[in-house]
Amino acid sequence: MSQLEGAGTPENLALPLKVYWQPGCSSCLKTKEFLLDHGIAFESVNVLEDEESFKELQALGVRMVPIAARGKVWANGAVFRDVAKVAGFDYDDHKMLAPDEMKDKILVILEAAQRYLAQIPDDRLDEVLPGRPRSYRQLVYHVFDIPKVFLDRVELDSPYTYEALKSILPDGMATKAALMAYGAGTRERFAAWWERDGKTTDFTQPGKVYYGEVTLHEVLERTGWHSGQHTRQIILMLREKLGIEPDGPLEDADFAGLPMPKNVWDNERSFGEESYAETAESWDTVKIA
Repeated sequence: MSQLEGAGTPENLALPLKVYWQPGCSSCLKTKEFLLDHGIAFESVNVLEDEESFKELQALGVRMVPIAARGKVWANGAVFRDVAKVAGFDYDDHKMLAPDEMKDKILVILEAAQRYLAQIPDDRLDEVLPGRPRSYRQLVYHVFDIPKVFLDRVELDSPYTYEALKSILPDGMATKAALMAYGAGTRERFAAWWERDGKTTDFTQPGKVYYGEVTLHEVLERTGWHSGQHTRQIILMLREKLGIEPDGPLEDADFAGLPMPKNVWDNERSFGEESYAETAESWDTVKIA
């Protein structure tokens, strides 16, 4: 959720606009690109490099990114309507694809991610990405987990939380085979849900998610572009880090109609950097939770 009381007042607009983010974060990148596309200047705060940023976020009462803030007024970057209010400009929402079109794209994305996982050598899965403490294994898991969290919301009415989307694998998923099975199972479950319930679901209903007041249609769209963006990153990883040509690489046409970020990795940091750390983030070391 956001804290928008006082947004748009002269006093608040006189304060600097800050965007708190981390590399490789799809929502963070979209938030920065959204503001830049509208000619809005902001102070860019990479929370993994600016230790003071954690204190600033704590003062706002949040432990997540992306966050756009002016003083004590802040918005979760996943909701552009709220970001625009904090930034101080009017924004009309974009036209979304129909839910059945989004469903098709999500199934294509999940199938592609399974193909790419099969290409990653087992001894390279735990290498860490540049810019943040996320391993190759965790990145692929995250692609599978995004639709799974959506399914838990619509099938089980489970809380759709920031923590649920963390890319830290459960203890029982230690092998590549187990991760492959998880991806295949998520895709099969998504297809089955659509045939059983999705076709008749009211997508105008409240999304009931942690990041703000959105419709379920918007949550489905986010499921598509979010998993799609990270799949684009896997393609980049295969080519630039592992020297492997992806098996059937997805192209722009596969994502057409989804609000994909312009950049695949980030608009400030290079994917060519060295790994962020020797080991990936765990629940014991997590900073942004």
